[in-house]
Amino acid sequence: MQQLTTRHDLTRRPRRLRRTAALRALVRETRLSPERFIYPLFVRTGRGIREPIGAMPGQFRFSVDQLAGEAAELRNLGIRAVLLFGIPDDKDTLGSGAYDEDGIVPQAIRALRDADPELVIAADVCLCEYTSHGHCGVVRGGTVQNDETLDLLARTATALAAAGADIVAPSAMMDGQVGAIRRALDEAGQTDVAVMGYSAKYASAFYGPFREAAGSAPQFGDRRAYQMDPPNVREALREIALDVQEGADLVMVKPALAYLDVIRAAREVVPVPLAAYNVSGEYAMVMAAGERGWLDVRAVALEMLTAITRAGADTIITYFAKDAARWLA
Repeated sequence: MQQLTTRHDLTRRPRRLRRTAALRALVRETRLSPERFIYPLFVRTGRGIREPIGAMPGQFRFSVDQLAGEAAELRNLGIRAVLLFGIPDDKDTLGSGAYDEDGIVPQAIRALRDADPELVIAADVCLCEYTSHGHCGVVRGGTVQNDETLDLLARTATALAAAGADIVAPSAMMDGQVGAIRRALDEAGQTDVAVMGYSAKYASAFYGPFREAAGSAPQFGDRRAYQMDPPNVREALREIALDVQEGADLVMVKPALAYLDVIRAAREVVPVPLAAYNVSGEYAMVMAAGERGWLDVRAVALEMLTAITRAGADTIITYFAKDAARWLA
């Protein structure tokens, strides 16, 4: 059979630079690095505890004495930052465990600082893990009280800073939280402690596994009255701008994967470093599909992290951090 050929003007051939792995790496526009990752750690009381989190395969709740080993592993993998969440033994209506200077997270900060003085330690600033009702602030008449909550968030941030945190990360989505925390830190002489605002934190369905991990599910209602409405982008940019005006050193979009458009929109206008939180539900659905053989976990996780970086995130908070660092080595 006579072979048919067609003459085309193919002066431009983008495929030339895709031909080999080395060529593709040479011209790659978006690059992942373990130095971009922040690894979340859940810390609880007790000793010798490395408790699996059922909804998040491969993730654990650690007692403080286990953190030195985690710090060493992270250092060896090239991951230089963590984000701490505490799980207290006791809860009350005002979340007093959050601002206890000898609470679980201050203990964890001191242990990590001793284990690795150069590790960047960020600590979540919220009340939901510490309140008996599971909401992120003071509740009166079934409603979270914004202004009363600010004082408790500021107390929490100063307690974490005093313990040695490099970054405090307010996640309660109270209006004015960054400004209140910045003023409190400065008044306490903690002028070098940075604030990373959970500036565009959406009321997302992707948080379910985290609530199991941290025991922070609300006991009534939901958080839609203070976390952001998922359809809104312009509102996110307003929230981010307000946090920058109030003194945020970094800002965040949370979740990441379903909000890549928000990350991109923020990147175009935000003058400070931009973080994105690759949240528990995004992690859990990949792991569950991988367990069933439906997805290649490594390939999908790296593609997700690349997409988040490509959208404009400077740093990514992700449960895939340790695995991704190994895959990238």
